[in-house]
Formats: sequence, structure tokens, C-alpha cells
Amino acid sequence: MNKMIVLEIKFKFGEIEDAIYPTVLIDDKNMILIDCGYTGFLPAIEQVMEENDLKCEDLTHVLITHQDHDHMGSLYALKQKYPHIQVIAGKKESPYISGKLKSLRLKQAEEMQPYLPEEQRAFGLEFCNILKNVQPVEVDIEVQDGDYFEWCGGCTILETPGHTPGHISVYLNQKQVMIAGDVAVIENGELVIANPQYTLDPKEAEASMQKIKKYDAKEIICYHGGIFNP
Repeated sequence: MNKMIVLEIKFKFGEIEDAIYPTVLIDDKNMILIDCGYTGFLPAIEQVMEENDLKCEDLTHVLITHQDHDHMGSLYALKQKYPHIQVIAGKKESPYISGKLKSLRLKQAEEMQPYLPEEQRAFGLEFCNILKNVQPVEVDIEVQDGDYFEWCGGCTILETPGHTPGHISVYLNQKQVMIAGDVAVIENGELVIANPQYTLDPKEAEASMQKIKKYDAKEIICYHGGIFNP
């Protein structure tokens, strides 16, 4: 049994409606959740898992593509409630997820704060506080470019830096599906670089976009946007 299920978690921030798309990989031995939402999203994850006839207690691993709060915000709560789940992350991203190094997104936000227009400073301060409240979690398995796992019929880890230095993507060899994290988003039916204003290295981000495109995947799963069919 090799299955891939793309979860859709809808939510509101104020009046803005949005959605994120974590992915679950299932085979006879493992169930891997790829990214786990914002802080406080564990109940939403549990609910959408149940709606797909899945249970968080059956998860064996959670893979975090990178350190941003919308991808690892609920990691601490998930690990506290289901301590058997092993955390997987890229070797370069691991120190930020575990709290050994300060979040680069927080550092970026703090550096931008003095330069924000007056009307944006309250929001900027709130954003910094949100990032400060993300609780770190130890990484059990560190991965790097080219690492192969037998999940879901076979997966290859790709280092896809740019958005953050240690961002990783996952290519499902058998299914020819690319789980791209924040390498790309879907805008007006096109695949584009995710959130350029938050991209820490635009040149690396562009190179990573070209890297995932070379795989000629039948589907590209964007954490923000869902399924893209090239």
C-alpha cells in the first residue's frame, strides 16, 4: 500500500480566508506527515486527518521542510501529544528547528521593524512575537540532498535553498510527484517563487525552482496553493 494524501486545512486570519496543504505519505511501515501548520493548528490537523480516515497516533514521522512558523508552528504540540513520532529535517535547517540557532525569519523581521511605515509597525511587532512563541523541537533524523527513503514506494530528498538556507523538498519517485514546500506557489494558474519578500536568497530560490522543474513531475504539491499540474 503506497498512498499520498494532500490535506487541505482552511482557516481565517481576521477577514482573510486561506488554506495550507500538508501532505501525508503512507506505506505498509510508515506514515509521514510533511509540515504541520501554524502554532495552535494541532486540532485542525487531527480533524482533517480524521476526515481522510487517518489518525495522528498512527504517524511514524513528521518531516519539516524548513523553519518557518507556518510549517513547524504545531510541531511542539504534535510531539508532546504523540511523543513516538520522529522528526525529520534537513541538516542545514535542523539547528533552527531545534532552537540551537535563532530563527532566521525572526532575525529578518526584527531587522525590518525599524524601517516599516508607522502604520505597519504594530503588525510587524505582532509578527515578531508570533515567531518568538514558536517552540523548538529536537530533530531525530537529519537529511541532505540525494538521501533516499522507501516511503510510499521510494522518495528522494532534495535540498532546495533560497526561501531559507536549509529548505528541502521531497520527490516521490514511483508516483512522479514533487512535494515542494515553499519553493513555489500557484498564482493565476502559474508556478512562481513563493513570497519573494520573505525569500532569504532570491538567486538560490530561482535555482531551486529550476531544480524541481527538471524532474518533470506529474504533480507539484505547493504548501500554499495545493496541487499544480504542469
